[in-house]
Amino acid sequence: MMTTSDALPVEAAVSLDDRTARTPVWRAFLRPVPAAAAVVVAASVLAAVFAPQLSALSDNDPFTYHPEALGPDTAPLGAFGGVSADHWFGVEPGTGRDLFSLVVHGARVSLLVGIASTLLATVIGVVLGIVAGAVGGFVEKLVEVATDVTLGFPFLIFAIALSALFPLQAPRALLLTLVIGMFGWPGIARVVAAETRVIVRQPYVVASRVMGARLAHVLRHQVLPNVASTVIVYSCISLPGRISAEATLSFLGVGVLPPTPSWGRSIGDAISWLLVDPAFLLFPAAALFLVTFSFNILGDTLRDALDPRGAQR
Repeated sequence: MMTTSDALPVEAAVSLDDRTARTPVWRAFLRPVPAAAAVVVAASVLAAVFAPQLSALSDNDPFTYHPEALGPDTAPLGAFGGVSADHWFGVEPGTGRDLFSLVVHGARVSLLVGIASTLLATVIGVVLGIVAGAVGGFVEKLVEVATDVTLGFPFLIFAIALSALFPLQAPRALLLTLVIGMFGWPGIARVVAAETRVIVRQPYVVASRVMGARLAHVLRHQVLPNVASTVIVYSCISLPGRISAEATLSFLGVGVLPPTPSWGRSIGDAISWLLVDPAFLLFPAAALFLVTFSFNILGDTLRDALDPRGAQR
């Protein structure tokens, strides 16, 4: 009776053995640095989800002013920006709002906009990339032109202009998600289109088409599963950039509006108090840095874990 190794070429059998012996992806996250990054990301997500409960632990919320915690110059009383048993991270200069509550509630806006805009950009990029790579011809040229136009458009100028056109009552988080997501798809579209062009020329795909398989069937069952790992890795790596984009827009004053907490707006407000109370900048800037850095570590770890060449090293 014919065995698996007899039925397959030597190269295929070796490749099959390599895939079987490959370390599971989740084991890559057990190393100290990726594990610490995963803890930071999980903690930030939990802080965003349970922000009201966390604020209640210190009997504060991000919308209550505490003038008694401010001095005559409206700077926080006490060392390190007014850090005390009542205000764990101190208070916001000028208003006296609890900074711990501002940071944990700010995680909601920053993570929500970052994750939602990444999902939007990924969906648009994957659809356009797969269609362009599989169909080719005029459709591919059309997607390439749309990609070049989007990449060449000044993102910050458009975002600032768009924020001025919409009324103040418009949901700013939704607006930021749409703007960042609509400008974030070209990179992943190009990567997916390049991989799709290679996949559709593979013998098993050509055989499926010859046997009567429809294009939609090929894209769903043969192309999409093969680009899934690339899409996941690219999305994880691009997510920190989207979080930073929201922080940048809020820093420039065109993101979420007061009194809604946001890391970027807190950092922007802290600039004017930097010489008086530098502690106000520390906590929101540290939160933004740790989250974006941790997402980058997780994205790099996932990329290396899913890279078949990395499994052999």
